[in-house]
Amino acid sequence: MKKLIILLLFTLVWQNVEAQVATRWRATVQTDGGALPFGLEIKPTKNKNKFDVYVLNASERFKTDEATLEGDSLIIPISLFDAEIVAKKNAQSLVGFYRKNKGRKSYIESPFQASLGYLNRFRTNKMAIRGNATGKWSVNFINAETQKASFAVGTFQQKGTIVTGSFLTTTGDYRYMDGNIVGDSLFLSTFDGSHAFLLKAKVDGDKITGKFFGGIKGSKIFEAQRDENASLPDLGKITYLKEGYERFDFSFLNEKGEKISLSDDAYKGKVLVVQILGSWCPNCMDETNYLVPFYKKNKARGFEVVGLAYEKSTETEFFKQKMALLRKRFGIDYQLLNAGVNSSESASQSLPSLNQVIGFPTTIVLDKKGDIRLTHAGFSGPGTGKYYTEWVHEFESKIDELIKE
Repeated sequence: MKKLIILLLFTLVWQNVEAQVATRWRATVQTDGGALPFGLEIKPTKNKNKFDVYVLNASERFKTDEATLEGDSLIIPISLFDAEIVAKKNAQSLVGFYRKNKGRKSYIESPFQASLGYLNRFRTNKMAIRGNATGKWSVNFINAETQKASFAVGTFQQKGTIVTGSFLTTTGDYRYMDGNIVGDSLFLSTFDGSHAFLLKAKVDGDKITGKFFGGIKGSKIFEAQRDENASLPDLGKITYLKEGYERFDFSFLNEKGEKISLSDDAYKGKVLVVQILGSWCPNCMDETNYLVPFYKKNKARGFEVVGLAYEKSTETEFFKQKMALLRKRFGIDYQLLNAGVNSSESASQSLPSLNQVIGFPTTIVLDKKGDIRLTHAGFSGPGTGKYYTEWVHEFESKIDELIKE
C-alpha cells in the first residue's frame, strides 16, 4: 500500500509539471574531483510515462533521447554517445547512476543525483567577488606524472557570480563550460553524456591555477595566464595534401553497401566539403548541426557534402545503427561513409594522400576541379562565442567564392 501511495503521488507530481514553464533540476555525477554539476530540464510528453529531457550547459539545451518512467525509475538514454542515466524518483529528487558505453563489456559508471530547482550551478554564498575571469587566457593542462603539457586558449565571460565560456584546442573546443565565481575561486563544468569536464581553481589577478578533471577518472594541473594575444597554431595548415600526390581521393561504403568515391559523377564540377567525423564526438555534432542546414540551402548552387565516419566499430550493422541516429537527430541527407575506427591513426592510414589527421572533426574543402582549397582541424562550436561566428563567416565566404569560380 505504501508503495502504491508513493507511486500515485509521484504520478501526480509529474502530471502537474505541465502547468510549470519548465521543470529544472540541479544534477551531479561523481568524478575524482567530486560532484560535477549540470542542469536538467524534464518535461512530460503527450505519451504516458514518456518525457522530453534536455541537458543544460550555459545557453545550450542538449536534447537526449525520449526518457521513460518504468516503475519508480526514470531512464534517460543518450544513444548517440552510448550513455544513459537511470535514477529512482520521488517528488524532489532523483538518485541513481550515469553509465557510459552502455551494452559494452567495458563501461564507466558513476553515481548520479538531482534535486528539483536549478538556480546556481555551483553553491554560491554572500562572499564578495574577488576574481575576474573575463577575457582570453593562455592555458596549460599539465600531466602531474609526466609533466607533459597540452596548450589551449581559454575564453570566458563573467556576469556577477556566473561564468561561461570554453577552451579552444587544435582538436576542437570544450563546448559549453558553465559555472560560478565564489570569492576568488572559479568553478566550471560541462556534461553532455560524452564530455564530463570539471575545473576547480583560484583566480589571482591575471593568473588562474588549480585542477582540471576530464571524465569520471583522472585529473590534470591547470595553469592559465591572462593573455589577449593567446592563439592556436594555424588550424588551416595542420592537415594538407602530401608531396607526391596530385589529388585527394578515397573510396568507402555507405549504409547501403554502395562504394562512394570523389570521382563519382555526383561530385564532378561541384564544390565539396569532406567532413571527417564520428557520432561519438560532440564537436562533430556541433559541426553537423551547422553543416546540415547550410548544405540544404546551397545544394542547388552546386555544393555537396560527404561525411567520412570513424566509429567504435566498422561492423556493418553497428555503422548503420549509428548513422541512422545521426540522420534522425540532424536531418542529414548527404552521404555518410564507413571509413574506419575512431582514432586519428586510423583516419590518417585510411587517407594516405593527407599528411595527417590529428582529430575529429577535420574539414576539407575542394573546388570544382577537385583541388583542396581549405582544410581546418577541429571545430570551434557555438560555445566559443565570437570564434564560432568568425569561423562561420570565413567558411561561408570561402564556399561562396568557390561556387562563383
